[in-house]
Amino acid sequence: MSTPTIVSFAGGAITGDGTVTRVESGTDGTVVVVVDATPFHPVDHTWPDQPGDTGTLSSDDVTIPVTEALMAAVSDEGEFAVGGDIPVKRGAEGWAWLVAHRIDGAAPAWLTDGSRVRLTVDAARRAGLSRGHTACHLASLALDLAVADLWRKDPGEDALGNPDFEGRANQSSRIHEDGAVDEYRLGKSLRRAGFDTETFAATLADREQRINAQLAAWIAAGATSRVETEGPTIVDRRRWHCALPEGEAVILCGGTHVRALSEFSSISVSLDLTDPQLLVMTTTATAAV
Repeated sequence: MSTPTIVSFAGGAITGDGTVTRVESGTDGTVVVVVDATPFHPVDHTWPDQPGDTGTLSSDDVTIPVTEALMAAVSDEGEFAVGGDIPVKRGAEGWAWLVAHRIDGAAPAWLTDGSRVRLTVDAARRAGLSRGHTACHLASLALDLAVADLWRKDPGEDALGNPDFEGRANQSSRIHEDGAVDEYRLGKSLRRAGFDTETFAATLADREQRINAQLAAWIAAGATSRVETEGPTIVDRRRWHCALPEGEAVILCGGTHVRALSEFSSISVSLDLTDPQLLVMTTTATAAV
């Protein structure tokens, strides 16, 4: 059985060395390369919020671009699948979980099983995605706090102990460099859960202002941010920790993050309720100079 890929992105690594364990050609004309250990963060096939890293694979003086890092899996029976073609949820028994590095065109002759390669992540893009992911979490926590008074029932608590609007209503999250777009369903199920959607709509501008004021205060505090791992492989759980003034927020998260909120000069959100049953929150971050 294949061994799960060892990953180092949680600690901020952007370079590493590894041994190629698999080279597979796809029907779309691309090739994926699996390595025993990698600093690349892959896009998750079940919750694709943060895009996969890009970068290069190299050996001696030869370098080839990696256009995307993806999740891959191989079953005990030998079935190999990548990304959206994986037929089971991440961590399912009977499957080994891997990181695949997609390259365009045919694999060069030197890139075969057993090859030693140097892996290098696009550092600027990784930094932007890390800021985007941290900003996304902070915005969701600030949103939860800004609408805490609108609950008539207990929806459960978020990472800071506030009513968990994020957990109840979020239906999609898409992170990009220095930002994110989150969608929240404000339908009948949320109203039955006790959320006052009418008052929320009537006070939308005030809620947005509260969120942005809270984000500014958190950045001014310069809290530390880190990812804690339960193990070294791609399927070991990882949690984001941020030491905010209100307490340490801990969120189960497989992505990458900044090391401190001092890396931001600003984070702001805009709230769009054009569709009264769909809140769209756009988060924009600016890196500190």
